Amino acid sequence: MTVNQKWLLHPAAKPMMFAACLLPFAWLFYSALTDQLGANPAEALIRATGDWTLRFLCIVLAVTPLRTLTNTPALARFRRMLGLFVYFYVVVHLLSYSGFDMGFDVTDIAVDIAKRPFILVGFTSFVLLTPLAATSFNAAIKKLGAKRWQRLHKLVYVIAGLGLLHFFWMRAGKNDFAEVFVYAAIVALLLAWRAAQYLKKKSIKPNKIGREQLLKQ
Repeated sequence: MTVNQKWLLHPAAKPMMFAACLLPFAWLFYSALTDQLGANPAEALIRATGDWTLRFLCIVLAVTPLRTLTNTPALARFRRMLGLFVYFYVVVHLLSYSGFDMGFDVTDIAVDIAKRPFILVGFTSFVLLTPLAATSFNAAIKKLGAKRWQRLHKLVYVIAGLGLLHFFWMRAGKNDFAEVFVYAAIVALLLAWRAAQYLKKKSIKPNKIGREQLLKQ
């Protein structure tokens, strides 16, 4: 077992990861209390929580490639926590928008979702993330069955695409596309790796079946 594996399996590793994941929220909370969010604190908070949602989504998608490429299976034990932090930040993002922009007026929020496509896309991402968060526990996996659970959680790829589209539309009004291209490149690279792995498995399976048939002859 490598040093990295030992550290990742240490009992303190998960609490440390939990604390690290909370740091962006703690900083935003502190900045709001001390009036350090700029001239438009509501917009800054909405934007920052949306950014962190996308960042954590990229981190979750990166766990499996990193685990495979670095031969560090212990990384898998953090994926559930990281996935739940994606949901945590998207909820804070939604609450920030609902409270600061819309005053928690349900009717106004519904009209805004229907009227503005980028809000609709963002809200759809939240809706799709909800069953993933709700089934991120062992009891849910047992109830659904491994195959059905895996199929459900493949929605994360759709969510990643919708998240990027939402992010693009939010930046389009300010012609600020630099970050969009960075996140798009990261997500594209991670999805390309998964596609390559899938095709590799598909090609190996027929070859294995062919060899087994030859052996039987």
